Amino acid sequence: MGSLLEVIALHPADAEAAQEGGADRLELCAAMEADGLSPSVSTVSAIRRVTDLPLRVMLRLTDSFAVNGAELNRLTAMAQSYLGAGADGFVLGFLTPDNEVDAESTAALVSTFAGTPWTFHRAIDNVLEQRPAWRALRTLPGLDTVLTAGSSLGVQHGLDDLTALAKADPSVAGVMMAGGSLQPEHVPWLYQAGVRRFHVGSSVRQDGSWTKAYVNSRFVKAWRNLLDAQDAKETTA
Repeated sequence: MGSLLEVIALHPADAEAAQEGGADRLELCAAMEADGLSPSVSTVSAIRRVTDLPLRVMLRLTDSFAVNGAELNRLTAMAQSYLGAGADGFVLGFLTPDNEVDAESTAALVSTFAGTPWTFHRAIDNVLEQRPAWRALRTLPGLDTVLTAGSSLGVQHGLDDLTALAKADPSVAGVMMAGGSLQPEHVPWLYQAGVRRFHVGSSVRQDGSWTKAYVNSRFVKAWRNLLDAQDAKETTA
């Protein structure tokens, strides 16, 4: 399959620039100082009006990966509101106090929007053991993407683990989306390991700033060209 490029969008201007640059999908969130929290419903509606790209909306209320019953109830209601505002999917993920995948809480939430695809986010990079975590993810319905850097510190620290995981199991490679301080030089290594989904955020903003710069369509286009070149190499190999 061809490569997928997902770009973080915080508002409509981001979404327009990402689409112009050749993004395939948008992740919508807010509060990047907390590594991404749920945006307002009005933001989702406004972004839906300016783009026809698939929109995956963050379901996360705090900067923790833990969740309680009251928060799950709030997130359930928010998910329905987001769907009404034009969301096509969601981004979420919870861990237990022992830093294992909280499959029970995650399944409880995703069961409320059955049939809607979703991404398990970088909570996966904070588990104690990767392989049991990936086994747990396979039990979750509707999951089609796992966003991971291979390390809580970013792809530059997790690249070897990501490529090893992807090479060892094609089903893992098939759902893995590399992101988290992803750099262009990482892409060929990930591509050779079977990864075809890539996620960018600060790298498509001037000076990497979340607060002083919008998404730059030229920066997105550079990523698009990089992935297209990898795709072209594969088809001619």
